[in-house]
Amino acid sequence: MIDKTQLNEDNLKKIFREIQIVKLLRHPHIIRLYQVMETERMIYLVTEYASGGEIFDHLVAHGRMNEKEARKRFKQIVAAVAYCHKHGVVHRDLKAENLLLDANLNIKLAGGWALGPSTSN
Repeated sequence: MIDKTQLNEDNLKKIFREIQIVKLLRHPHIIRLYQVMETERMIYLVTEYASGGEIFDHLVAHGRMNEKEARKRFKQIVAAVAYCHKHGVVHRDLKAENLLLDANLNIKLAGGWALGPSTSN
């Protein structure tokens, strides 16, 4: 849920741009956006359910991964980012809180999308 009344016009435009980008992405390690519903005050997003939660929380609860598990997750992250770059999309907020896990503990990349190469520092 996004409360539009808490956003200025520029931030609202950014949200709608991100929504349009995510709608186009189809990759096994990128969270799917199924539906967007909008009211006068709110934007509701229906996304794929990542039942494993954030990888950050998983690491806090279970400690660090062994090398084999970490390598598998890292390959999934790289595959998702490479797919994005191939399609002219960059992820500008790659962090543990935006790396979600499905029921099988596979990576689902979420949040922070933008079109084109990053030109900001």
